Amino acid sequence: MQQSVLLSQLATSHKLSEEPWPEDATLYQPYEVEQILLPENASCLAVKAYLKMCNLPFDIRTCSNAEHMSPGGRMTKLPFIRAGAFIFAEFEPIVNFVEQKDMAIGNLQDEDEKADMRTYVSLVENIFTMAELYISFKNERVYKEVTAPRNGSVYPWPMNHMQNYGKRRNALRLLKVYQWDDLNIDNVIEKVAKCCETLEYKLKESPDTPFFYGDQPCELDAIAFGHLFSILTTTLPNMALAQTVQKFKHLVDFCRFIDEKYFQTRCLP
Repeated sequence: MQQSVLLSQLATSHKLSEEPWPEDATLYQPYEVEQILLPENASCLAVKAYLKMCNLPFDIRTCSNAEHMSPGGRMTKLPFIRAGAFIFAEFEPIVNFVEQKDMAIGNLQDEDEKADMRTYVSLVENIFTMAELYISFKNERVYKEVTAPRNGSVYPWPMNHMQNYGKRRNALRLLKVYQWDDLNIDNVIEKVAKCCETLEYKLKESPDTPFFYGDQPCELDAIAFGHLFSILTTTLPNMALAQTVQKFKHLVDFCRFIDEKYFQTRCLP
């Protein structure tokens, strides 16, 4: 049984590496203007940045039910990408898919450097996603004024209330799994500040390069940009997360550089 599963996995891996990047690769996400929430926007932006850094073409399709179309995931379930016959959701599985095709950035890193980099990636994804979920669903003012209206905007009454209830319940369950449910806002800000300190220290290790590891971007650059830029550019009734990130000048400059190089939104002053 185990041998047949292993052979199946090897066959799938071989098939993934053989096929070229599809011309019709499509990234699915919620509507940006009226629907998408901070944690989802950060995850979607991180994937877009990664694909752009890899110089891989892709279309973007926005739809109200993107989350429910997703095959699932560990945190936000978004974005998901359809590439030929394959569908993958969230940052890490999409990165792994690209790496199977030998089209990934960071191929020049040795194994020790890759392991070190992935530790940072895990830290960034866990801390920032939890903080974004916390501010979006645990802070009552943010939930009532931003999260609930945006999440429910694409559904008719009373389905909008049902969707909001289910979404919040799932978010609170996830916060409990990661032991963030009993934290207060000061605890959350402390965790975010420590993560920012760690990232800024890493960025300063290469003062002559704009990226975290040398002259070329890697997946840490993509995921750090996705979360930091989303936090900095999302207006909420409680701006504690953005105010914390703004204290780290090198990270703000890093976000400005990535934005200008790959997106040209120029949302940061």
